[in-house]
Amino acid sequence: MNKTRITAALAEHFDLDVLTSKVLVVGLGVTGISVARFLQKMEFKFAITDSRDKPPGAEVLLEQYPDIPLFTGGFDEYAFNVATHLIVSPGIALNHKAIIKAVANGAKVVSDIDLFALAVDVPIVAITGSNGKSTVTTMLGDMAKAAGKRVAVGGNLGTPALDLLAETVELYVLELSSFQLERTRLLNAAAATVLNVSADHLDRHADMAEYAAEKQKIFNGTGLMVINIDDAVVDGMRKEGREILTFSIKTKADFYLQKTDDTEYLMHGSEILMPLSALPLEGRHNAANALAALALGVAVGLDTQAMCAALRKFKGLAHRMQRVAQIRGVNWVNDSKATNIGACVAALQGYEQKVILIAGGDAKGADMAELSPAIKEKAKSVVLMGKDAGLIEKALDGSVPAYFASDMNEAVQIAARLAKAGESVLLSPACASLDQYKNYQDRGDKFTKAVLALVA
Repeated sequence: MNKTRITAALAEHFDLDVLTSKVLVVGLGVTGISVARFLQKMEFKFAITDSRDKPPGAEVLLEQYPDIPLFTGGFDEYAFNVATHLIVSPGIALNHKAIIKAVANGAKVVSDIDLFALAVDVPIVAITGSNGKSTVTTMLGDMAKAAGKRVAVGGNLGTPALDLLAETVELYVLELSSFQLERTRLLNAAAATVLNVSADHLDRHADMAEYAAEKQKIFNGTGLMVINIDDAVVDGMRKEGREILTFSIKTKADFYLQKTDDTEYLMHGSEILMPLSALPLEGRHNAANALAALALGVAVGLDTQAMCAALRKFKGLAHRMQRVAQIRGVNWVNDSKATNIGACVAALQGYEQKVILIAGGDAKGADMAELSPAIKEKAKSVVLMGKDAGLIEKALDGSVPAYFASDMNEAVQIAARLAKAGESVLLSPACASLDQYKNYQDRGDKFTKAVLALVA
């Protein structure tokens, strides 16, 4: 990292001065630790505050940086009063009263992604969307490696952006959430996409319009826009004068699907890239993910053959349409990452035959009536669990047989009784997991364990 260049840029854009600025990192965890490492390298004065008594990362911080002030168990009023700059972790809403008061007193809010953007001098590809962003980010990372690029992959997925910084990197691929984008204004990605927009995080965003507006910030700058023309909200984000590549699984676009002699192909213009059947992933929505990744790869000059070779080997991510087992002819699929309606709808639409759906959890304020049409069309029956199971049953209004389970073991047992050979049982909750589980990974692991117990 060129420290002189970066500190000059931080001074220009944020009035961040190594000698006089007092930075408060709000929220610890992996992002907070990454910010601490960056500020320490840049030699800024900073402190950290977290509302939790024992925030994740506290032990690492104390071990690596014992001299850094750490205030826990609530937001320390003195720390906010003296701060000239706040770097707020994505998990903390910007409308918290302590943050609002500090900003009113003159403090500037800076995001870790803006720090990253100012530090980088090679291309960035930025990916967001309600669903599929982790898959597309990982796909593109694999494609770049296959094409011989020294690539670093992270952001909202895996390694925090600031921890990716290295002199040897030729390309950065970032997954970004709406929480990260809402506080980011300097990102100028070489290529960016909003994969899709569906109801999510409405417990943090005022409404769908605000949520979509935060997602759209990924297109700030001058880089190439990759647009999903199957999604009307995303298609409406086009900016005049910008270079655009489109993708679709429904109609012709720059990257699309075409059927020839009973075989579907991934296409780029008139060029056949590969048969869809060579993509080793469950669900038709993964064809859209592959097309988006290909478009982004072309945008930054990756070799097409290398990208297709990477796609043929791509096995998908854990808890995202992951094939767990086939037991007595029944296919069991873990899509625990489907924490919102759009993800569940996409999973269901990927099936031609009706499935037994396991769903439910914390709906995060979403209207479950939006889930109802897809369930009616694609589900033979549903097994419901968690805090908002009743909301889904109410939305279905008796159109599909519904069963209730108290936990994952019971849900799997009920589904096993309902499923016949040749059918699929799909865990795609359409809800967050924190009402019953540590996270969606824990929920998916419990599903896998319960399914494998059926063998015994």
